[in-house]
Amino acid sequence: MLVLGVDPGLTRCGVGVVEGSAGRPLRMAGVGVVRTPSDADTAHRLLAVERGLEEWLDRHRPDVVAVERVFSQHNVSTVMGTAQASAVAMLCAARRGLPVVLHTPSEVKAAVTGSGRAEKAQVGAMVARLLRLTEPPRPADAADALALAICHIWRAPALGRLQAAAARQNPSTGGAPGRAAGGVPGRPTGRAAVRPRSRKGSST
Repeated sequence: MLVLGVDPGLTRCGVGVVEGSAGRPLRMAGVGVVRTPSDADTAHRLLAVERGLEEWLDRHRPDVVAVERVFSQHNVSTVMGTAQASAVAMLCAARRGLPVVLHTPSEVKAAVTGSGRAEKAQVGAMVARLLRLTEPPRPADAADALALAICHIWRAPALGRLQAAAARQNPSTGGAPGRAAGGVPGRPTGRAAVRPRSRKGSST
């Protein structure tokens, strides 16, 4: 499974790609940050985020896109920008027919460090250890994106079992074929799946 993790943000949108499966060694395929100028208007900043994410999708062609679930914070302007960037990430994935999964910050921290209250430094250190990196990725947004991808790889089997059990208990939903953890009905999630031709992005 190849997962693109997105730590949404308007100034810095962390992006990380991890390949692997539960119980097996993980491999980092790419990591970085999509940046936008703080003095630009919101519409053009969101366009820059979209172009940057499209370029990452074109380059790595992931099976799944994992995005951090946005929660309300005291700084309303900050959470609004984060939510808008999150929506752009989901739009880019949906345009290509890619499954989108949302994980809360505490879920990601617990999956990577064992504690849902871990500090960013702990998350970065564990990401580096799990991916056999010499040091944690910088900035922290990049490390958080990798942590999101790792979290989904490890949680996907359990999520798949829960969805299968729910489908058996409620057959009226149709038990949509081809649905995997965080997937969309009728679409296989393996790397052999046929994907629509993508639109090229311009810059990160």
